[in-house]
Amino acid sequence: MIDFIGKRYRFFLVSGVLILIGIISLATFKLQPGVDFISGSSITLRFDEPIDQGEMRTALLNLGYDQAIIQKTPDGDYFIRIREISSQEKEGLTAGLEEKFGKVTIRDFYSVSPVIATKTGRDAGIAIIVAAVFILAYIAWAFRRMPRPFRWGTCAIVPLLHDVFIVLTVFSLLGWLLNIEVDALFITGVLAVVGYSINNTIVVFDRIRDNMTRSISKDFASLVNSSILETFTRSLNTSLTTLFVILALYFIGGATIRNFMMVLLVGVVVGTYSASCVAPQLLVVWERGEWGRFFSWLPFGKRKP
Repeated sequence: MIDFIGKRYRFFLVSGVLILIGIISLATFKLQPGVDFISGSSITLRFDEPIDQGEMRTALLNLGYDQAIIQKTPDGDYFIRIREISSQEKEGLTAGLEEKFGKVTIRDFYSVSPVIATKTGRDAGIAIIVAAVFILAYIAWAFRRMPRPFRWGTCAIVPLLHDVFIVLTVFSLLGWLLNIEVDALFITGVLAVVGYSINNTIVVFDRIRDNMTRSISKDFASLVNSSILETFTRSLNTSLTTLFVILALYFIGGATIRNFMMVLLVGVVVGTYSASCVAPQLLVVWERGEWGRFFSWLPFGKRKP
Protein backbone atom coordinates (compact mmCIF):
# COMPACT_ATOMS: atom_id res chain seq x y z
CA MET A 1 0.00 0.00 0.00
CA ILE A 2 1.41 3.39 -1.03
CA ASP A 3 1.73 5.79 1.89
CA PHE A 4 0.79 9.05 0.13
CA ILE A 5 0.37 10.94 3.39
CA GLY A 6 3.59 9.69 4.96
CA LYS A 7 5.48 10.99 1.92
CA ARG A 8 3.72 14.36 1.97
CA TYR A 9 6.87 16.38 2.52
CA ARG A 10 8.55 14.69 -0.43
CA PHE A 11 5.62 15.73 -2.58
CA PHE A 12 5.86 19.26 -1.18
CA LEU A 13 9.56 19.25 -2.06
CA VAL A 14 8.78 18.29 -5.68
CA SER A 15 6.16 21.03 -5.92
CA GLY A 16 8.50 23.51 -4.25
CA VAL A 17 11.26 22.80 -6.76
CA LEU A 18 8.82 23.20 -9.68
CA ILE A 19 7.53 26.47 -8.24
CA LEU A 20 11.08 27.75 -7.74
CA ILE A 21 11.92 26.90 -11.35
CA GLY A 22 8.73 28.68 -12.39
CA ILE A 23 9.56 31.83 -10.44
CA ILE A 24 13.03 31.98 -12.00
CA SER A 25 11.72 31.22 -15.49
CA LEU A 26 8.87 33.72 -15.39
CA ALA A 27 11.10 36.41 -13.90
CA THR A 28 13.80 35.80 -16.50
CA PHE A 29 11.99 34.79 -19.69
CA LYS A 30 8.37 35.73 -18.92
CA LEU A 31 5.71 34.50 -21.37
CA GLN A 32 5.89 35.17 -25.09
CA PRO A 33 2.61 37.05 -25.74
CA GLY A 34 0.79 36.48 -29.01
CA VAL A 35 -1.16 39.05 -30.99
CA ASP A 36 -4.16 38.57 -28.67
CA PHE A 37 -2.24 40.37 -25.91
CA ILE A 38 0.12 42.82 -27.60
CA SER A 39 -1.74 43.64 -30.84
CA GLY A 40 -0.54 42.92 -34.35
CA SER A 41 -1.32 40.43 -37.09
CA SER A 42 -0.54 36.76 -37.47
CA ILE A 43 -0.68 34.88 -40.73
CA THR A 44 -0.11 31.22 -41.50
CA LEU A 45 1.15 30.48 -45.01
CA ARG A 46 1.68 27.30 -47.02
CA PHE A 47 4.00 27.12 -50.01
CA ASP A 48 3.97 24.57 -52.81
CA GLU A 49 7.75 24.24 -52.60
CA PRO A 50 9.90 23.91 -49.45
CA ILE A 51 11.20 27.30 -48.30
CA ASP A 52 14.25 27.94 -46.14
CA GLN A 53 13.49 29.98 -43.03
CA GLY A 54 16.45 32.27 -43.69
CA GLU A 55 15.14 33.04 -47.18
CA MET A 56 11.71 33.75 -45.71
CA ARG A 57 13.20 36.23 -43.24
CA THR A 58 15.15 37.99 -46.00
CA ALA A 59 12.03 38.24 -48.17
CA LEU A 60 9.99 39.75 -45.34
CA LEU A 61 12.80 42.18 -44.58
CA ASN A 62 12.79 43.34 -48.20
CA LEU A 63 9.01 43.81 -48.02
CA GLY A 64 9.39 46.11 -45.00
CA TYR A 65 8.63 43.66 -42.17
CA ASP A 66 11.94 43.83 -40.34
CA GLN A 67 10.54 42.78 -36.93
CA ALA A 68 8.62 39.74 -38.12
CA ILE A 69 8.59 36.65 -35.91
CA ILE A 70 8.74 33.48 -38.01
CA GLN A 71 7.98 29.92 -36.93
CA LYS A 72 7.92 26.82 -39.09
CA THR A 73 5.19 24.41 -37.99
CA PRO A 74 5.52 20.60 -38.02
CA ASP A 75 3.11 20.60 -40.99
CA GLY A 76 5.57 22.62 -43.06
CA ASP A 77 3.55 25.85 -42.87
CA TYR A 78 4.99 29.18 -41.79
CA PHE A 79 3.46 31.07 -38.88
CA ILE A 80 4.39 34.75 -39.13
CA ARG A 81 3.65 37.49 -36.60
CA ILE A 82 4.03 41.10 -37.70
CA ARG A 83 2.69 44.56 -36.87
CA GLU A 84 -1.03 45.10 -37.38
CA ILE A 85 -1.78 45.22 -41.12
CA SER A 86 -4.91 45.84 -43.17
CA SER A 87 -6.46 43.47 -45.72
CA GLN A 88 -4.79 45.42 -48.53
CA GLU A 89 -1.39 45.12 -46.88
CA LYS A 90 -2.01 41.40 -46.42
CA GLU A 91 -2.64 41.04 -50.16
CA GLY A 92 0.53 43.01 -50.90
CA LEU A 93 2.51 40.76 -48.53
CA THR A 94 1.31 37.53 -50.12
CA ALA A 95 1.82 38.94 -53.63
CA GLY A 96 5.42 39.81 -52.78
CA LEU A 97 6.06 36.33 -51.38
CA GLU A 98 4.42 34.69 -54.39
CA GLU A 99 6.68 36.65 -56.70
CA LYS A 100 9.73 35.19 -54.96
CA PHE A 101 8.60 31.70 -53.85
CA GLY A 102 5.69 30.76 -56.09
CA LYS A 103 2.10 30.00 -55.12
CA VAL A 104 1.18 30.88 -51.52
CA THR A 105 -1.92 29.64 -49.68
CA ILE A 106 -3.18 31.65 -46.70
CA ARG A 107 -4.12 29.08 -44.08
CA ASP A 108 -5.07 31.57 -41.37
CA PHE A 109 -5.05 35.32 -40.78
CA TYR A 110 -5.73 37.07 -37.50
CA SER A 111 -5.38 40.73 -36.54
CA VAL A 112 -5.87 42.42 -33.15
CA SER A 113 -5.83 46.13 -32.34
CA PRO A 114 -3.99 47.49 -29.25
CA VAL A 115 -7.30 48.26 -27.49
CA ILE A 116 -8.61 44.72 -27.95
CA ALA A 117 -5.24 43.24 -26.89
CA THR A 118 -5.26 45.21 -23.62
CA LYS A 119 -8.86 44.22 -22.89
CA THR A 120 -8.12 40.54 -23.61
CA GLY A 121 -5.23 40.46 -21.13
CA ARG A 122 -7.29 42.17 -18.42
CA ASP A 123 -10.32 39.94 -18.97
CA ALA A 124 -8.16 36.81 -18.85
CA GLY A 125 -6.81 37.69 -15.42
CA ILE A 126 -10.28 38.56 -14.11
CA ALA A 127 -11.70 35.27 -15.44
CA ILE A 128 -9.15 33.18 -13.53
CA ILE A 129 -9.62 35.14 -10.29
CA VAL A 130 -13.42 34.94 -10.50
CA ALA A 131 -13.26 31.20 -11.22
CA ALA A 132 -11.06 30.62 -8.15
CA VAL A 133 -13.39 32.63 -5.88
CA PHE A 134 -16.50 30.78 -7.05
CA ILE A 135 -14.79 27.41 -6.72
CA LEU A 136 -13.74 28.25 -3.15
CA ALA A 137 -17.30 29.28 -2.29
CA TYR A 138 -18.80 26.19 -3.92
CA ILE A 139 -16.50 23.73 -2.15
CA ALA A 140 -17.09 25.45 1.19
CA TRP A 141 -20.84 25.05 0.59
CA ALA A 142 -20.61 21.47 -0.72
CA PHE A 143 -18.63 20.39 2.36
CA ARG A 144 -20.58 22.54 4.81
CA ARG A 145 -21.45 19.49 6.96
CA MET A 146 -17.76 18.84 7.54
CA PRO A 147 -15.85 20.56 10.37
CA ARG A 148 -14.36 23.85 9.11
CA PRO A 149 -15.60 23.65 5.47
CA PHE A 150 -13.62 26.75 4.44
CA ARG A 151 -10.48 24.73 5.14
CA TRP A 152 -11.53 22.18 2.51
CA GLY A 153 -12.11 24.89 -0.04
CA THR A 154 -8.74 26.49 0.62
CA CYS A 155 -6.94 23.15 0.34
CA ALA A 156 -8.57 22.68 -3.07
CA ILE A 157 -7.76 26.18 -4.36
CA VAL A 158 -4.05 26.08 -3.46
CA PRO A 159 -3.32 22.99 -5.66
CA LEU A 160 -5.40 24.58 -8.42
CA LEU A 161 -3.16 27.65 -8.39
CA HIS A 162 -0.17 25.27 -8.19
CA ASP A 163 -1.33 23.58 -11.42
CA VAL A 164 -1.91 26.87 -13.26
CA PHE A 165 1.52 28.13 -12.18
CA ILE A 166 3.23 25.00 -13.51
CA VAL A 167 1.43 25.42 -16.85
CA LEU A 168 2.71 29.01 -16.97
CA THR A 169 6.20 27.74 -16.12
CA VAL A 170 6.19 25.21 -18.95
CA PHE A 171 5.07 27.82 -21.48
CA SER A 172 7.63 30.30 -20.21
CA LEU A 173 10.35 27.73 -20.90
CA LEU A 174 8.80 26.80 -24.27
CA GLY A 175 8.67 30.47 -25.19
CA TRP A 176 12.36 30.80 -24.39
CA LEU A 177 13.43 27.58 -26.11
CA LEU A 178 10.98 27.38 -29.05
CA ASN A 179 9.52 30.90 -29.22
CA ILE A 180 6.02 29.51 -28.49
CA GLU A 181 3.51 32.28 -27.81
CA VAL A 182 0.44 32.42 -25.59
CA ASP A 183 -2.85 33.59 -27.06
CA ALA A 184 -6.57 33.57 -26.30
CA LEU A 185 -6.69 29.79 -26.77
CA PHE A 186 -4.02 29.52 -24.09
CA ILE A 187 -6.36 31.24 -21.61
CA THR A 188 -9.15 28.88 -22.68
CA GLY A 189 -6.81 25.97 -22.00
CA VAL A 190 -5.84 27.34 -18.57
CA LEU A 191 -9.51 27.64 -17.60
CA ALA A 192 -10.06 24.06 -18.79
CA VAL A 193 -7.12 22.99 -16.60
CA VAL A 194 -8.76 24.78 -13.65
CA GLY A 195 -11.93 22.75 -14.20
CA TYR A 196 -10.08 19.46 -14.64
CA SER A 197 -7.87 20.03 -11.61
CA ILE A 198 -10.74 20.89 -9.29
CA ASN A 199 -12.77 17.92 -10.54
CA ASN A 200 -10.00 15.47 -9.60
CA THR A 201 -9.57 17.11 -6.21
CA ILE A 202 -13.29 17.01 -5.43
CA VAL A 203 -13.39 13.28 -6.22
CA VAL A 204 -10.71 12.66 -3.57
CA PHE A 205 -12.28 15.06 -1.07
CA ASP A 206 -15.70 13.47 -1.55
CA ARG A 207 -14.27 10.06 -0.72
CA ILE A 208 -12.59 11.51 2.38
CA ARG A 209 -15.96 12.93 3.44
CA ASP A 210 -17.68 9.57 2.90
CA ASN A 211 -15.05 7.73 4.91
CA MET A 212 -15.29 10.29 7.73
CA THR A 213 -19.07 9.76 7.80
CA ARG A 214 -18.53 6.00 8.05
CA SER A 215 -15.73 6.48 10.62
CA ILE A 216 -13.41 3.94 8.98
CA SER A 217 -10.47 5.22 11.06
CA LYS A 218 -9.95 7.45 14.06
CA ASP A 219 -6.63 8.63 12.64
CA PHE A 220 -7.33 11.38 10.08
CA ALA A 221 -4.06 10.81 8.18
CA SER A 222 -4.80 7.09 7.73
CA LEU A 223 -8.36 7.87 6.65
CA VAL A 224 -7.13 10.35 4.03
CA ASN A 225 -4.51 7.90 2.75
CA SER A 226 -7.16 5.19 2.35
CA SER A 227 -9.36 7.66 0.47
CA ILE A 228 -6.54 8.51 -1.94
CA LEU A 229 -5.88 4.82 -2.61
CA GLU A 230 -9.59 4.16 -3.23
CA THR A 231 -9.77 6.92 -5.87
CA PHE A 232 -6.27 6.68 -7.35
CA THR A 233 -7.00 4.02 -9.96
CA ARG A 234 -10.10 5.86 -11.10
CA SER A 235 -8.22 9.15 -11.40
CA LEU A 236 -5.30 7.54 -13.20
CA ASN A 237 -7.52 5.75 -15.72
CA THR A 238 -9.52 8.91 -16.41
CA SER A 239 -6.35 10.92 -16.92
CA LEU A 240 -4.77 8.35 -19.23
CA THR A 241 -7.82 8.13 -21.49
CA THR A 242 -7.96 11.94 -21.58
CA LEU A 243 -4.26 12.11 -22.45
CA PHE A 244 -4.73 9.68 -25.35
CA VAL A 245 -7.35 11.96 -26.88
CA ILE A 246 -5.24 15.07 -26.30
CA LEU A 247 -2.18 13.46 -27.91
CA ALA A 248 -4.24 12.37 -30.92
CA LEU A 249 -5.56 15.91 -31.40
CA TYR A 250 -2.09 17.34 -30.86
CA PHE A 251 -0.61 15.34 -33.73
CA ILE A 252 -3.53 15.40 -36.19
CA GLY A 253 -5.45 18.52 -35.20
CA GLY A 254 -3.27 21.04 -37.03
CA ALA A 255 -1.02 23.90 -35.98
CA THR A 256 -3.83 26.24 -34.87
CA ILE A 257 -4.81 24.10 -31.86
CA ARG A 258 -1.44 22.54 -31.06
CA ASN A 259 -0.54 24.98 -28.28
CA PHE A 260 -4.03 24.58 -26.81
CA MET A 261 -3.52 20.82 -26.71
CA MET A 262 -0.14 21.35 -25.05
CA VAL A 263 -1.81 23.37 -22.28
CA LEU A 264 -4.29 20.55 -21.69
CA LEU A 265 -1.53 17.94 -21.79
CA VAL A 266 0.49 19.65 -19.07
CA GLY A 267 -2.66 20.51 -17.09
CA VAL A 268 -3.96 16.94 -17.01
CA VAL A 269 -0.61 15.59 -15.80
CA VAL A 270 -0.11 18.14 -13.02
CA GLY A 271 -3.83 18.08 -12.13
CA THR A 272 -3.70 14.33 -11.58
CA TYR A 273 -0.56 14.73 -9.47
CA SER A 274 -1.89 17.55 -7.28
CA ALA A 275 -5.26 15.85 -6.64
CA SER A 276 -3.55 12.86 -4.99
CA CYS A 277 -0.21 14.27 -3.85
CA VAL A 278 -0.85 17.89 -2.82
CA ALA A 279 -4.47 18.71 -1.93
CA PRO A 280 -5.13 15.88 0.59
CA GLN A 281 -1.69 16.37 2.12
CA LEU A 282 -2.44 20.05 2.76
CA LEU A 283 -5.67 19.00 4.45
CA VAL A 284 -3.74 16.68 6.77
CA VAL A 285 -1.10 19.33 7.52
CA TRP A 286 -3.84 21.80 8.46
CA GLU A 287 -5.78 19.23 10.50
CA ARG A 288 -2.68 18.23 12.46
CA GLY A 289 -1.49 21.81 12.93
CA GLU A 290 1.80 21.24 11.13
CA TRP A 291 2.06 24.65 9.47
CA GLY A 292 5.14 25.55 11.48
CA ARG A 293 6.93 22.44 10.27
CA PHE A 294 5.49 22.95 6.79
CA PHE A 295 7.14 26.35 6.32
CA SER A 296 10.37 25.53 8.14
CA TRP A 297 10.75 22.09 6.61
CA LEU A 298 14.09 21.11 5.14
CA PRO A 299 14.57 17.89 3.11
CA PHE A 300 17.35 16.69 5.45
CA GLY A 301 15.54 17.56 8.69
CA LYS A 302 13.89 15.05 10.99
CA ARG A 303 10.11 14.92 10.78
CA LYS A 304 7.31 12.77 12.06
CA PRO A 305 5.60 10.31 9.68
